[in-house]
Amino acid sequence: MSRWRNQCGVPSAIDLSTSSLGYLTRHLYAHRLRTGTRWRRLTAGRQALLVLAHLRCGDTYAQLATGFGIGISTVYRYVREAIEVLAALAPTLADAVQTARTKAFVILDGTLLAIDRIAADRPFYSGEHKRHGMNVQVLTDPFGRLLWVSPALPGAVHDIKAARAQGIIEALAEAGVRTWADKGCQGARGTIRVPYRGRWSTLPAGKRAVNSCHAKIRAIGEQANATLKGWRLLRKLRCSTTRITDIVKAVLALRLAGSV
Repeated sequence: MSRWRNQCGVPSAIDLSTSSLGYLTRHLYAHRLRTGTRWRRLTAGRQALLVLAHLRCGDTYAQLATGFGIGISTVYRYVREAIEVLAALAPTLADAVQTARTKAFVILDGTLLAIDRIAADRPFYSGEHKRHGMNVQVLTDPFGRLLWVSPALPGAVHDIKAARAQGIIEALAEAGVRTWADKGCQGARGTIRVPYRGRWSTLPAGKRAVNSCHAKIRAIGEQANATLKGWRLLRKLRCSTTRITDIVKAVLALRLAGSV
């Protein structure tokens, strides 16, 4: 459990293991050596703590600036730098597919990350979720562990279109990886398995049984999505949409490092 002092000077807890702090600190320190940084207002360890407070707790730049005794512009630079470092450590789709080949199957599920946009921003409005957001596709293993998270697309993009645009369907098919997905991926074909279409009451008993088993498997993937949104910053993003992909990759890198 890592701690820092909030804007009132009171110690606050971040519900992450100390390994997360050590992991990010090591990579920030290595980054500083590569870039030749000689002096910073905060050590690599304190910068790591600041960034984890932002990602995990959703603390604002103003809160972090007061708590760490630095300027808001410095907080912005520290957070952006650390997110770029972490994003570079996240696995690519090719890496994730290689890992998926060692699994009995994987689960593909789309999720919407809420953003603060207005009604005029139609490309970001999801009709399914009735709110503005960014669509990300999530791959998990049979135990609900994250394998990969796709780049973020506007919320108006449907899951099947997003999966095709990211090359997920083709990559999984070429690798022969059996994949369970929801009705949003109807028509994907390949190795993608989706539930039967139709109302429950009108389906034959055999198809209802298949859909029931299918739903239990997909529930594991939905639990992984909930875990992803356990990082409070991802519950409602208030940054530029161009930065969201790197933020999601940064969280993924920390998750895969076994830091939670």
